[in-house]
Amino acid sequence: MASTGEVVTYRALDERSNRCAQLLWDVGLRPGDGIALFVENHPRFFEIAWAAQRSGLYYTAVSARLTAPEVEYIVNDCGARVFFTSYAKREVAEALRDRLPGVRRRLMVSGAIPGYAPYEESVAAYPGHPLDRELEGSDLLYSSGTTGRPKGVKPPLPGKPAGTMPAILRLVTQLYGADSDAVYLSPAPLYHAAPLRFNLSVQRLGGTCVIMEHFDALEALRLIERFRVTFSQWVPTMFVRMLKLPETERSAFDLSSHRAAVHAAAPCPVEVKEQMIAWWGPILHEYYGGTEGNGLTALDSKEWLSHRGSVGKPVLGEVHIVGEDGRELPVGETGMVYFANGPRFEYHNDPEKTSSTRNEKGWTTLGDIGYVDRDGYVYLTDRKAHMIISGGVNIYPQEAENVLITHPKVADVAVIGVPNEDFGEEVKAVVQPIDMADAGPALARELMEYCRQRLSDLKCPRSVDFEPELPRHPTGKLYKRLLKDRYWKGHKTRIL
Repeated sequence: MASTGEVVTYRALDERSNRCAQLLWDVGLRPGDGIALFVENHPRFFEIAWAAQRSGLYYTAVSARLTAPEVEYIVNDCGARVFFTSYAKREVAEALRDRLPGVRRRLMVSGAIPGYAPYEESVAAYPGHPLDRELEGSDLLYSSGTTGRPKGVKPPLPGKPAGTMPAILRLVTQLYGADSDAVYLSPAPLYHAAPLRFNLSVQRLGGTCVIMEHFDALEALRLIERFRVTFSQWVPTMFVRMLKLPETERSAFDLSSHRAAVHAAAPCPVEVKEQMIAWWGPILHEYYGGTEGNGLTALDSKEWLSHRGSVGKPVLGEVHIVGEDGRELPVGETGMVYFANGPRFEYHNDPEKTSSTRNEKGWTTLGDIGYVDRDGYVYLTDRKAHMIISGGVNIYPQEAENVLITHPKVADVAVIGVPNEDFGEEVKAVVQPIDMADAGPALARELMEYCRQRLSDLKCPRSVDFEPELPRHPTGKLYKRLLKDRYWKGHKTRIL
């Protein structure tokens, strides 16, 4: 653990996860049942996850930032039979005490309140040896809800003996060279799919995981030097924050051990990635995929420098670009990105949503818009749900966001469509400035002009609002829905 220095050895992880697995079995959970974790980045997090993973169970890691009603919805929807939380989350946990009817046991780590059994004391009563029959389990994770209510992604259970190599482990070893000597820096919340799955993969290999409780740009650089980190995973907003550190701070650390820096989860502006490669060297790797696991594209720095802006070629599944009429589009034309022949998935308790992701050929989509070049590399332009339609013209806000985030006075930005009586929607930028004292008409004009110098006028914001902080998920995804709701309040439809 990065801030406290607490170490969990492999012996301790094995024994503690066995004890927790024995508890779950004693409570009556059997392969196919599920648990939920509402826990911050905590030393006990992985032993709970491994207890389920080695017992053939589903485990739902719930965002530690959610409110009681949001947690209630997810825990009840996923059908969890045991609920784990922490003393740090006691206020939310107290509100949930009588609102989880399907939960048989409620346990709390690092302390307990009435209605919750103390976790450490509870598992200590069980033996530290494995269950008689161990099967591979699976996560059942919920989307971050950036465009609506969270959806549970439920893959089929493998039904294989515990210890069977999962597909993601092959990717981690083959694409990024991870092995038992890997020192993996994890700066993101563990409840998100990528940090959870990558950490578990490094643990399967016998590597070392360095877990940051919270991301801090300067501290992340310090940790790379201190622990001789070889492997890491980031989101683009972390790059932006590190790049905007003073040069004296950025250059103060020895990063020479760092061999693979992976990023995903959100679009990375070309200029930001160019600066990161110039700083860290050609060690950046990018992939595109979702919690759904229906397909994956990937590329390294060398490939990216020859295909700037791409998210890679398919390494799992096949990519097809489909137009509004359902027909496949040729090279270079923009449409919905579909994966074919990838792993199956379903949205838990939502067959209608599951069906909406599939076309008549059985191809599946995450709702992203993009195109493929002549070399087979995929480029994303935006999410369909974020598209702005102004005067009948489709505008993808990611283009303006990628420009504005490079302005030296901008810490974060969201470009959205807001009501316009004549055109239906118009483009607005909501900006988090580096210094809130700069917010005002002068900076708004400067940013609009900055954008117009780099993009066609119709893609640029007509107005700029300022916020001290944007509602961004720790995984890097922006809650645009929350921003848009403010501007569309009072409108019964978003079609004017």
